[in-house]
Amino acid sequence: MKVFGERLKELRLVKKVTQKQLAEAMNMSGNAVHAWECDKQEPSLAMLVRLCEYFDVSADYLLGRADY
Repeated sequence: MKVFGERLKELRLVKKVTQKQLAEAMNMSGNAVHAWECDKQEPSLAMLVRLCEYFDVSADYLLGRADY
């Protein structure tokens, strides 16, 4: 799932939010966001849905199954 971390970081940078700000918006620790972006951990299904809503993208995009 290496594409996930890259796309998450890309979306975060485009939106101009820090890892800490994203973590606060998701009610998570900054360490969790860092771990996701480094592909050390994967988010839960519920968190994946929240991330998709936050960035207004599909889960397929975040998971690397679609290019849009």
